[in-house]
Amino acid sequence: MRQNSKDVDELISILKRAAADSQLLRDFLTDLLTPTELHEVASRWQIVKQLDREVPQWEITNHLRVGIGTVERGVRMLRAPDGGFNQMLRRLRSR
Repeated sequence: MRQNSKDVDELISILKRAAADSQLLRDFLTDLLTPTELHEVASRWQIVKQLDREVPQWEITNHLRVGIGTVERGVRMLRAPDGGFNQMLRRLRSR
């Protein structure tokens, strides 16, 4: 099922409003996502950060206990210079 872009825009708006209060954002994400989904989203970000630091893929799979396919997805996403992961990494580096 394809998600309506208005629904995605609304979710983004809600996340932006919740971001000002870290506890509210944590509570909202905990209600929105299953524990497994929340863990997977957090793991994906850890994978991307480690790939950015040039940690070997096998080390990431062992350390985070994720499948190689999940790590490879991160690699593919990082190949897009203007993708969301790279934009966020650049923003964090500029701080």
